[in-house]
Amino acid sequence: MFFMLIIILATLIISSLVMMIASMLSKKLIIDREKSSPFECGFDPKGSGRLPFSLRFFLIAVIFLIFDVEITLLLPLASIIHLTNLFSWATTGLLFLFMLLFGLYYEWLQGALEWSP
Repeated sequence: MFFMLIIILATLIISSLVMMIASMLSKKLIIDREKSSPFECGFDPKGSGRLPFSLRFFLIAVIFLIFDVEITLLLPLASIIHLTNLFSWATTGLLFLFMLLFGLYYEWLQGALEWSP
C-alpha cells in the first residue's frame, strides 16, 4: 500500500514538472505584430487571413461521425449470428438500432439537422 502511494506521488510530481517545463519553453518572449500577420509578398494584406467557418456544417459533420461510428459498431453483429441464439442477437441488434433512431429523432427535434437557422 505504501509502495503504491509512493509510485502515485512520484508519477504526479514527474508529470507536473514536465508540464511546467514544457509551458516555460513554449512561451514566446517577444510578441511581434508583424510576424503574426499574414504575409502577402511584402504588401499589407487586403482582407482577413482567416476564412469564415460555418458552425452548422461543423455540427452536422460531428453528428455524421457519431452515427458513422455507431454503424461500424453494428457491423460485427452480422458475423456473430451463428455464435449466439437468435433471440439475444435480435434483442441486442434491435435495442442498438432503437437507440440510434432515438438519437436521430432527438437531433431532428432539436433542429441540429436543419441547414438554415
